[in-house]
Amino acid sequence: MNNSSIIIETPLQLFEHLLSEARTGAENVTPVLLELSQVTEDPDIKEALEARIFVSNNILDRLDQCFKLIGARPTKLRGRLQDLFIEECRLELAEIRSPTARRLYVLAKANQLIHLRMGEYSGVIECGEMTGHCGVRLLLDTCRTDDVCFTELTKRLMRNIVEGNGVPSAVVHMQGLKPD
Repeated sequence: MNNSSIIIETPLQLFEHLLSEARTGAENVTPVLLELSQVTEDPDIKEALEARIFVSNNILDRLDQCFKLIGARPTKLRGRLQDLFIEECRLELAEIRSPTARRLYVLAKANQLIHLRMGEYSGVIECGEMTGHCGVRLLLDTCRTDDVCFTELTKRLMRNIVEGNGVPSAVVHMQGLKPD
């Protein structure tokens, strides 16, 4: 079904649409993270991205269970946002020469992408309250929690990179992350 042909008449239909968007986003995040993992040479970053890809598969299972609990099926959506995101990443990454800056860029973009996902979950969680299924709320909360854990890991990896480049810890915390 095409995004532009969807007519939403009830709050439950809105919830099902938002849940479909969350599922499409979860599906589409994997190829982006896979591509980011392929362009990094840092083993810690690669491991973190590959672990997040593994978690993405579990998230899809949880979202499918949400649909099962409410007796609905996901709507197939295009998910063009991730397509635009990865294309922009490719262009920008090609311009970055510093190895340290490239490592930070990969982490920053992975973090940015997952924050978009967290925003999707926030909206669908609140709308999901109307389903009356406490299991749906729990499953959606665990999806968002997985994303929060990943963003915390990316921030820690970024901080380690910056501090490893001779930027004192106090400066990192006062001024934010600064590439070389």
